[in-house]
Amino acid sequence: MPGGCGQRARPSPRTWQHGGVTPATHSPLFPQLPGASQYAAPPPDADAVLDGLDPEQREVATALHGPVCVLAGAGTGKTRAITHRIAYGVRAGILRADSVLAVTFTNRAAGEMRGRLRQLGVSGVQARTFHSAALRQLQYFWPKAVGGELPRLVERKVQLVAESAARYRIRLDRNELRDVTGEIEWSKVTQTVPADYPAAAAKAGRDIPRDPAEISQIYATYEELKRDRGVIDFEDVLLLTVGVLQDRYDIAEQVRAQYQHFVVDEYQDVSPLQQRLLELWLGERDSLCVVGDASQTIYSFTGATPDHLLDFRNRHPQATLVKLIRDYRSTPQVVHLANSVLSQARGRAAEHRLELVSQRDPGPEPSFTEYGDEPTEAEGAARRIRKLLDSGIPASEIAVLFRTNGQSGLYEQALADVGIAYQLRGAERFFERSEVREAGAALRGAARFGGNDALLDDAVDVPSQVRAVLSTKGWTSQAPAGAGAVRDRWESLAALVRLAEDFARARPTATLADLVAELDERAQAQHAPTVEGVTLASLHAAKGLEWDAVFLVGLTEGMMPIAYAKTDEQVEEERRLLYVGITRARAHLALSWALSRSPGGRASRRPSRFLGGLRGGSTATVAPRVGTAGGGAERGPARSRKPRGPVHCRVCGRTLTDAGELKLLRCEDCPSDMDEGVYDRLHAWRAHEAAELGQPAFCVFTDKTLIAIAEAVPDSDAELSRIPGVGARKLGRFGADVLAICAGEERPVGLGEADKTD
Repeated sequence: MPGGCGQRARPSPRTWQHGGVTPATHSPLFPQLPGASQYAAPPPDADAVLDGLDPEQREVATALHGPVCVLAGAGTGKTRAITHRIAYGVRAGILRADSVLAVTFTNRAAGEMRGRLRQLGVSGVQARTFHSAALRQLQYFWPKAVGGELPRLVERKVQLVAESAARYRIRLDRNELRDVTGEIEWSKVTQTVPADYPAAAAKAGRDIPRDPAEISQIYATYEELKRDRGVIDFEDVLLLTVGVLQDRYDIAEQVRAQYQHFVVDEYQDVSPLQQRLLELWLGERDSLCVVGDASQTIYSFTGATPDHLLDFRNRHPQATLVKLIRDYRSTPQVVHLANSVLSQARGRAAEHRLELVSQRDPGPEPSFTEYGDEPTEAEGAARRIRKLLDSGIPASEIAVLFRTNGQSGLYEQALADVGIAYQLRGAERFFERSEVREAGAALRGAARFGGNDALLDDAVDVPSQVRAVLSTKGWTSQAPAGAGAVRDRWESLAALVRLAEDFARARPTATLADLVAELDERAQAQHAPTVEGVTLASLHAAKGLEWDAVFLVGLTEGMMPIAYAKTDEQVEEERRLLYVGITRARAHLALSWALSRSPGGRASRRPSRFLGGLRGGSTATVAPRVGTAGGGAERGPARSRKPRGPVHCRVCGRTLTDAGELKLLRCEDCPSDMDEGVYDRLHAWRAHEAAELGQPAFCVFTDKTLIAIAEAVPDSDAELSRIPGVGARKLGRFGADVLAICAGEERPVGLGEADKTD
């Protein structure tokens, strides 16, 4: 197996206990508190700094000359190793404290590094983020390099982006604005100029929110507005520092005279722009120590790339390579599962994976639980969390991790229902999100004045009323393509639609006003302030954190990997995201998924492909939903079920995963045998029908369903019902019209069954 940094390593033992690893010098178990030290006072001398390090960490700490590459797996004590390296070098007189610059990616990590160095008796080392270090240098050298004061740092670039779009009469809603701003940020950290954006975005496989030419125009105008107003943004700090160091040799030499030794943490996350800045800081020197793990690269959408880590030994052939594989965080059972997930990985990062070796006593086996539907899955997690709390595990040592923030609402409610405090990390609570507040206001207005609202004239039940109202707020029957703020908004609105469906199923006679009252009660329960509680977080927000117990939920195809992960590289990043989630757990780990979205729904979902072969000889269990919210049966033996095989393109045979392609039963770019005449007549009929109903056209049939009908040209109810998107209700309501159009009959456009019986 390749050893990383461009070199191949000796084969490692295949057992997950990894008996070939030599023992550490002293007890290897680290204190659990971040930044804690084994010393009540600083160590008395340089050699004492090395006490308690394992052999590999000691090798890192004593490798003070030339380039050093540290491949450090999750939980292997990388921060401990590099802070002891700096402290040992300073205490031994080899490094001067004020000549060391340690850079990382978050203020929290930089603060932790400074705290540990203080506990080791070292002060004066600069531990900063890339941006903080660059801004400090830019502020100091700007008068000399350019003259005058450094331009003001703009606080909210979205306002300038909105103004730039308005100049082209491009209207961006709040979510599109965030996504376009994200594209500009990505362009700048990858050093892509506006004119090159369309080609660069296509090459990188970006899921972009607008036409690339529009984004290119907005990006160019945004840069012009900043220049006109004398302001700079966050990314400009790096770009301008790079420009000054490139153009002014005298300033570059002054920086290099100050900083002679560099340490870079989380090196797998550096962007091309950050790498360029690091090279300029270094100059021709090689006193550089980088630390990273390619298997934890999960931010490529921001411009991060592990290539610099993986190519380190190619750029520095004489570099010292040290691998940290002793996992002090997790039990052997958790580590074994993490290793197994990566053993199935493919691609360059996978070739350099580290096989971790747990240093802890055995613990409980990870659990795999299959539930009938999502609410039952959330209730099941809440019940198990209650048991952990009763066993003495603090709430702050328990986390529920999910793929998207839109999944949080179910778990917020499930925990609130059983009186468990929680805190949401990296996102607003569900009912505090702007789109949820807007939707609530719209539903409240519809409940009061719905009798006079044509939008609700044809809505026959509470769920259809909710769908009609939320369609004016951005909800559609199909999820938008790609990631970003638009997708996040849709996920929140879709969660409200699902909640309405569940509510109506539990209370068939309820009205829209009853649902609004239920939403208000839930919002009030979930807004209760909490000081300490169970952590709810997305997998991305959980990076760098750890808990005694972790629940990984919603592990179905389409969510893990996420539906818009199309390329092999994107799918592999999703696998790494699951690996990061697993390695957050110290002892208790629960993985779960639901077969359907809602109670009583079709059990059509499948567990994530990443779980294949990981459960050994155990049998997945099912927790069927019984009764209404707050009830439910404990999980029991799995029910036998005929497996649902993959769906293949009827043209080329490729396995289909995209929702739109599944409707068409073919790839988007495969040839279509659509009857254009039938499609045109269907399209005209749908427009008239939607106008008569006072609803958006997609509420009749989506574009994909119309295309599928025009390709199949069914001639019976049975054939029409087999087309995805034509359910029993729509078949009864629109079937006769659709079949008549397919048969070429001249029927009045929009004549529904209700009209024909009058």
